[in-house]
Amino acid sequence: MARILFVTHPEVVIDPDVPVPRWPLSAKGRARMEALAEALTGLPVRAVWSSDEQKAMDGAAILSERLRAPHQVDSRLGENDRSATGYIAPPRFWEVVAAFFAHPDDSVLGWETARDAQNRILAAMERVEGEAKPGLTIVVSHGGVGQLLTAALQKVAIGQESKAPNPSGGGYLLLGTSPLRRVGDSWGDIDTITSGPGWAELSAMRL
Repeated sequence: MARILFVTHPEVVIDPDVPVPRWPLSAKGRARMEALAEALTGLPVRAVWSSDEQKAMDGAAILSERLRAPHQVDSRLGENDRSATGYIAPPRFWEVVAAFFAHPDDSVLGWETARDAQNRILAAMERVEGEAKPGLTIVVSHGGVGQLLTAALQKVAIGQESKAPNPSGGGYLLLGTSPLRRVGDSWGDIDTITSGPGWAELSAMRL
């Protein structure tokens, strides 16, 4: 049976002078991904996917190298396109994000709409699902992506979905395939994955 572990990247190096998609993981973010890789050691990981954004690729590379699984990239797994504005400092950023989710069919300040981003992400996940082999496939993506995916899987309006427990990133969802579906009712935190939703099912997959 194939399973997909959808992971949102943890902390990054925020640099207003660098395009947001090129921000790398911070030392703390890398350490948290290393700890996740340790927790997943021994599971039958067949592939690691990520968007082409640096922070996601950094996290995927850590998992890929530690778990000895090929790393594949699909740009459609990227965060919603915010290039129209570039970096926006908080608290204004969170106001714009709230508008993005509240008005999914409208472009907020030129950003990609939530609806378009959701359709793109679902197409990417269909590809991941279609290529998933028996065992575990890991997807390293982004918080906004995870929310839009969750809304679709829970069949609720965008903005009404379950949220990841860690606002700094580093949440996870365990998904089944054929057809893609949720396993469990909530997000887990990568720091406590061994006691979180779906861990019993993951442990049962150990080699």
